[in-house]
Amino acid sequence: MTRSRRTNELLEGDREAERLGLVLGTELRAARRRARLTQAELGEQVGLRRSRVGELERGLGTSATLRNWIRLGMAIGRPLAVAFSRDLSMAPEPADAGHLAAQEIVLGLAARSGRRVFFELPSGASAAPGVIDVAIRDDRQLVLILIEIWNRLMDLGAGARSTSRKVAAVEVSKPSANFRVASCWLLVDNAANRAIVRRFPEIFRARFPGSSGLWVRALIGGEAPPREPGVAWVDPRTGRITELRHRA
Repeated sequence: MTRSRRTNELLEGDREAERLGLVLGTELRAARRRARLTQAELGEQVGLRRSRVGELERGLGTSATLRNWIRLGMAIGRPLAVAFSRDLSMAPEPADAGHLAAQEIVLGLAARSGRRVFFELPSGASAAPGVIDVAIRDDRQLVLILIEIWNRLMDLGAGARSTSRKVAAVEVSKPSANFRVASCWLLVDNAANRAIVRRFPEIFRARFPGSSGLWVRALIGGEAPPREPGVAWVDPRTGRITELRHRA
């Protein structure tokens, strides 16, 4: 390692330490005041002089021991949390990595079955809102398949209305009158989505009357999808699409 590189890392480390000291000091002062403690009272609790507490609150805490910061955090009711961040040598993870992983599964399955695939496809003319997560064109079955992927369902009604608008827009712009448009939701298999399905089973049955099992076969094996909208699970961790089954 060269001397210049060591110097750059030392300078960057000092700047980061000063920034963190200022952040911690600002939060320490705000939390102390909320707790109605004076600097002297807080210092007495953790074994520091009042003047030292004042220095820390002004951001002059880069030389303070980790032990003292931990004590201060406990005293103000905000325990200190410390951890190394991600490895800078590794490529950054996209903010929507989970959603992308589910899209990658659907795109790969469709491509292997000989269908044309589209990623983040605009749903029609500029007046039509939103984009379609994955669109699949099957010229053999004469069907356009619209896939909406949900990491977490935050607004079930709004999501259903959005999908209906997209289907209507694609109906207008489909390649020919011989094509039909089919739609399916894929819910990322997690505890939050399963809780919503358990809570609102009749809504899901009414909104997605198409057989989930047949939709899974259509997406995995290239079979013709049901004519009615459907819903299934997708697991980005295992790469699997599985049937959504409602409890009796």
